[in-house]
Amino acid sequence: MSKTNAGRSGGVSRRAFVRAGAAGLTALSASRVFGANERIGIGIIGFGLMGRIHTRNFKEQSGVSVVGVSDVYQPRLDAAAELVGGDVVKYRDFRRMLENKDIDGVVIATPDHWHALMTMMACAAGKDVFVEKPLTLFVREGRWMIDVAQRYKRVVQVGVQNRSGPNFQRARDFIRKGRLGAMVTVQENFYRNLMPGFGNPPDQDPPRELDWDLWLGPAPQREYNPNRGLYHFRWIWDYAGGQMTNMGQHSLDLVHWVMGVNAPKTVYSSGGRYYLKDNMETPDTQDTIIEYPGFNVIIQYREATAGRTGLGMGSMVFHGTRGTMPVSRSGYEVFPDPKVNPINTFAAIIGGHPVGGPQAIPEEKGQLWTDKEKDATGSGAMDYVRHARNFLESIRSRQQPICDIVSSHGVATTCHLANISLRTGRKLVWDAAKEEIVGDVQANQMLTRAYRKRWDAELRALHVG
Repeated sequence: MSKTNAGRSGGVSRRAFVRAGAAGLTALSASRVFGANERIGIGIIGFGLMGRIHTRNFKEQSGVSVVGVSDVYQPRLDAAAELVGGDVVKYRDFRRMLENKDIDGVVIATPDHWHALMTMMACAAGKDVFVEKPLTLFVREGRWMIDVAQRYKRVVQVGVQNRSGPNFQRARDFIRKGRLGAMVTVQENFYRNLMPGFGNPPDQDPPRELDWDLWLGPAPQREYNPNRGLYHFRWIWDYAGGQMTNMGQHSLDLVHWVMGVNAPKTVYSSGGRYYLKDNMETPDTQDTIIEYPGFNVIIQYREATAGRTGLGMGSMVFHGTRGTMPVSRSGYEVFPDPKVNPINTFAAIIGGHPVGGPQAIPEEKGQLWTDKEKDATGSGAMDYVRHARNFLESIRSRQQPICDIVSSHGVATTCHLANISLRTGRKLVWDAAKEEIVGDVQANQMLTRAYRKRWDAELRALHVG
């Protein structure tokens, strides 16, 4: 029979401030050193779509005990406990979980607006953290999270599991060796049809089983609405950033990781909620152009037309001077560009040019700029498992996880800049060193938000913000 913890939260004492600097977590010390056969205690916070996946994966790993589960919606809390079984402890309030000394690491799979504060509070409580993407709700949270994680010497893994996929690693290796040539453009398209939308239900009393006040947490006080709670939070600005921060943290993480970049130079985005008729807020149509040193990224999100995808989820395509590579969780494929004398590209247009125009030059046919290659070994399900294992290995070794908080902050920042551009209607120039938008007071004000009272006190106690 699962137990429910209803104890009173205690304050977390502040440890000596130690800023780890650019090296991040590579020299972390642990509150205790794990023996080779010692079990790691894990707590799960949030049992929605992703939380259930993570619960299953962590439960099945050797050397791991899922000690506690937490959710503000009682039916989900009960379902999580049933999945784990045994003597797992149930917590309606995650703060009680952070007091449990048997828990070494927590998995945060809550709505986006909780990711940063929960991560920081968990770090201060001495827990390592696996936090779902997107890392943050707004830009400044990322720097706060880095400071707190480094101060308390905590491992923080971000749930962008593509980095753990061997097929993605091989694709990255192909590109980094220059076999695709110089990068010209990376494209990402995500299309689906949600017409006519989610409707316009009125504000109403929350379900009796849902602690709505705790669900809101640091977000502004609002009346409950079915289109605000549980999964639907994705399309409300108070809690998320639409597909730009949802799918965007996946796709732009691949861009940053593959290309070795940390920040954009400029970002421009346009769109709106044009076609879905409901009380949601984030765009159903969004186009974004992001300029990096030497190449651009072009992103299209559509939620009112299905479109056609390439190899699968997200249709991520790298375009180099030697060829093109679509990449997905299914695998990747290299389509080499033909190696043709530039004159011959034009010489045969519409039957050829008259005297004085480009004339054909003899050359060997069938030459290619790079090698054909196809990898269909990808498994998204296994990548979740590998990512969980990487987190557990980092807890034991105190080394950087494969998707660390510093690099993820750069990715999340880029996603937020796209949404700020969309909402202001302006192209943004980003100063990565200062972490501010150049010459735009209004846009810079959107880099941060206020936490709701009571939760802003938690933030102040962490000495950030």
